[in-house]
Amino acid sequence: MSSAPRKTLLIVDDSRVSRMMIRSLVTAHRPQWTIHEAVSGDEALRIVAESVPDHITMDINMPGTMGTDVAERISHEHPGLRMVLFSANVQDSHQSRARSMGAKFVAKPVNEKSVLQALNFFDEGL
Repeated sequence: MSSAPRKTLLIVDDSRVSRMMIRSLVTAHRPQWTIHEAVSGDEALRIVAESVPDHITMDINMPGTMGTDVAERISHEHPGLRMVLFSANVQDSHQSRARSMGAKFVAKPVNEKSVLQALNFFDEGL
């Protein structure tokens, strides 16, 4: 029996509660994954510049640089990286922008259902 692949996930969200929920739910379903966190898009860019994760969850509405702008920059520099954009703002423009960069849009709130949607999207890339 082979063990599940060891992946790295970067959680980007200015909400500590959202980061904790995503971390907790991902750890429950993918205990072998290594998880890093960033509280802003700018911090995410610094982390990705140092070490590219396998997957990213990105909040759209954060102070400073919008998550969609950060995601677009990262997807341009690392086209194979799988990203999920989380937002309570379900405007068509956010959803179509996510699709245009090959990312998945998942509506908040962060809960088991939304995190499982993200994990299923990540698994599609295997």
